[in-house]
Amino acid sequence: MAKVTDAVAALALPVVEGAGCSLWDVEYVKEAGTWFLRVYIDKEGGVSIDDCEAVSRPLSDLLDEADPIEGSYTFEVSSAGADRVLKRPEHFAQFQGAEVEVRLYRPREGRKELVGILKSCKDGAVTLEINGEEAVFTRQETALVRLYPRF
Repeated sequence: MAKVTDAVAALALPVVEGAGCSLWDVEYVKEAGTWFLRVYIDKEGGVSIDDCEAVSRPLSDLLDEADPIEGSYTFEVSSAGADRVLKRPEHFAQFQGAEVEVRLYRPREGRKELVGILKSCKDGAVTLEINGEEAVFTRQETALVRLYPRF
């Protein structure tokens, strides 16, 4: 499936940039028996529905033409969101110093979800400052890292 997301990202990048946005992520996942192809975009000042539409229409046509996915799927274009998932090194670099939530596969000291300030991410290991102390989470124990917006 990584090849599907790479192929879609290659098709999406010029369309997304042409709409004045940046490509945040592409995911191809099965949920409740249905495949979803999701393209997440970002833009300084926030993404509007018009931005999503400006990417969705031409990219849908490109996907129909290139046909990188066998079978049917639901195609979505949306904002990366305020609670966006951090996956790539550039994501972690961009949000160093921000408050993030780390979700673990197995509890650490009785907790699977921890919130702290992102200090670094090196070789997949994420370092947070939690209550004034540093905590390191390896790639193997980390299920997810996302921004933690406070409202």
